Amino acid sequence: MVNETKKEQRFILFALLVLVIYLSPLFILQENAHIRVHDNLDSNLAWYKVLARSGEMFGAVDATIPQIINGQLQRNAFGTEYSIIVWLYALFPTMIAYGLSQALTRVVAFIGMYLLLKKHFLPGRKWMDLQIGCALAFALTPFWPSGMLSTLGMPLALWAFLNIRTGTGTWKEYIILTLLPLYASIVLGFFFFLSAMGIFWLVDGLRGKGWNLRFLTAIAYMTSIFMLVEYRLVFSFLYTAEPNSRDEYFHAHLSFWRAVRLTLKNYTLGHTHVMTVHTLFILPATFIAISFIYKKKLWKQEKLFVFLFALNILLSIWYAFWFYEGWVPLTKRFHFMNTFNFARYHFLRPLVIYSGFALALKIIALQGGSWVRTAKWLLLLQILFLGLFNDEIIYQQKPTVQEFFAEDLFKDIKEHIGLRQEEYRVASIGIHPAISQYNGFYTIDTYNNFYPLSYKHQFRKIIEKELAKNKTIRQYFDKWGGRCYLFTAQLGKRYMIKKDSKRHLKHLQLNTEVFKEMGGRYILSALPIDNAGENHLSLDRVFVSKTSAWKIYLYKTL
Repeated sequence: MVNETKKEQRFILFALLVLVIYLSPLFILQENAHIRVHDNLDSNLAWYKVLARSGEMFGAVDATIPQIINGQLQRNAFGTEYSIIVWLYALFPTMIAYGLSQALTRVVAFIGMYLLLKKHFLPGRKWMDLQIGCALAFALTPFWPSGMLSTLGMPLALWAFLNIRTGTGTWKEYIILTLLPLYASIVLGFFFFLSAMGIFWLVDGLRGKGWNLRFLTAIAYMTSIFMLVEYRLVFSFLYTAEPNSRDEYFHAHLSFWRAVRLTLKNYTLGHTHVMTVHTLFILPATFIAISFIYKKKLWKQEKLFVFLFALNILLSIWYAFWFYEGWVPLTKRFHFMNTFNFARYHFLRPLVIYSGFALALKIIALQGGSWVRTAKWLLLLQILFLGLFNDEIIYQQKPTVQEFFAEDLFKDIKEHIGLRQEEYRVASIGIHPAISQYNGFYTIDTYNNFYPLSYKHQFRKIIEKELAKNKTIRQYFDKWGGRCYLFTAQLGKRYMIKKDSKRHLKHLQLNTEVFKEMGGRYILSALPIDNAGENHLSLDRVFVSKTSAWKIYLYKTL
């Protein structure tokens, strides 16, 4: 037993060392590191900085953020001040905060999955290597950074709930249920997890296992903590009467066969916000395991794996068919079905896939002989493959953090304009407005999912002629509008035009009168505008820097 304990400790320390190595580029390179752009650099990282310097960290529920869209963006759109991630970015430089957030999330993910497998899904010292190895693999998944523990914290929460359900819970489990809401989002994961727990409790009761009040109380307790932490979200949902941009979100647009195709795509490849990297090794492992269950009729013995196998398929079906056009009659009758993304039940898939992977490897190893080695190789290859998905590798062709935010370049622009930034408004073409916002500029364009619908309609007048020329951006803006950008028909949905581009903007048609009415004075364009005069714009100056990914053509309204 002593030797087994020491072996377990060595395995855990080795797994933590792997995590340290995986995270090291973020701390060594810092602003020279390459990290995710989509829904990260182009949005959240700038939002944290804008919020920190706005003076509205503890602002009232009806407060606004003056730097963005003329103060029409509600403070509530930036989330709660009781989230630890907000304070990381308020207290530390951007990349230190980012590295700490990554480390915290991955360590908790490892601990949670390890505890869950060891106690409930894969008990026994015989499976120590699978417990620790699969927990490490889960912790290495390329999760969405600002999701925090919204998905990767689910194993730890499930461990706590299962302990409470079986009557073995202590104060530790309730501490976990209290702390997780401080580093997770209810709409980005835990609404779906907690509702699944509620279904679990209900099924227990209907199957004659008793109406477990301890379990129900724990579910209600964690839900209550989330409601307190996310009080801004609750207020916006219940009391905001003004129509917002989400009121024009239209999700039910896929034909039946396109929904089927999306089901297969999601099942085999996953989703960008909950990347599981399961295609090459985990899927084959699960199919090998299910084949053994079928051949040897192990349905009862391996019912947990069979349940997870089926649930994984059902979650992909649910995700894809949430966008099926057959929902339209219901969405017209029940408006909340358009404003809340119920497709996100598929955010349960990382938990389902990796716990199912551990069980699949156990089933394979139980076949003896060479199958034991096969199980170990599948686990090792999955961990190595996940290592290749390190940000520093997969985003190597993207700008570094320093190149993306281009602080030196935008400092030059600020000094050239020579006015206080709150005295004028800017908008961007060919680059994300988050870059201007990060550098303190006041923008009339933005990327936010919750802003006044009236502002969206007013902003649309600036770009209506460009939208009329390009169906893709027209539908993108009209049926969603989260990216309130100066779209152009020529560029479409390309808004990362680097400084080495030789392209020019031709035949641009902007309504600069509306732009000026909304306070717009300067346009920061990543490309020269050939017909600037026709748009009542004048080229003021061109800015370029060695530390910037962009060349900025500064246009002033006439």
